[in-house]
Amino acid sequence: MKSTDFGAVRAAAAALPDVEVATSWGAPALKVRGKMFVCSAINKSAEPNTLVVRMDFAQRDALVQEDPDVYYLKEHYVDYPCVLVRLSRVHPDSLRDLVQGAYRFVSATAPKRRDRVAPRSSPRLRRAVKKKN
Repeated sequence: MKSTDFGAVRAAAAALPDVEVATSWGAPALKVRGKMFVCSAINKSAEPNTLVVRMDFAQRDALVQEDPDVYYLKEHYVDYPCVLVRLSRVHPDSLRDLVQGAYRFVSATAPKRRDRVAPRSSPRLRRAVKKKN
C-alpha cells in the first residue's frame, strides 16, 4: 500500500466546514472552530508517521482490537479520546472515514461561531490541498 502523509489527511477534510490547517504542539493539525480533531503524533512513545485521531473510547477500543496493525495506543494516549493510526498502513477510504468521524466528534462540542456565516472550508485549507495535488 502507498504510504500516506499529512497531505492526504488535509485532502480528506477539504470539504468540511470551518476546518483550519493549524498546529498542535508544533505538529501539523486540523481544527474545527479552534478545537483539534486530527494531528501528527509527536509524543516520543508514538511511532513515526502516526496520526492522532479524536473519537470516543468505545470506537477506539474496537478499532485497536479489530486491526492492531493499523490502529494502536501508547500509554501517553490511553486517557484521551483518541486512537493512533499508522499512516503507512491505513487504507485511503478508512482515512477519509476517520477524519470525517473525528470532525463530527469534535464539532459537536466546539463552540459555534455566530458572528459570521461559516465558509465550506477555509481558504488556507483549499490552498494547501491544491498545492499538494
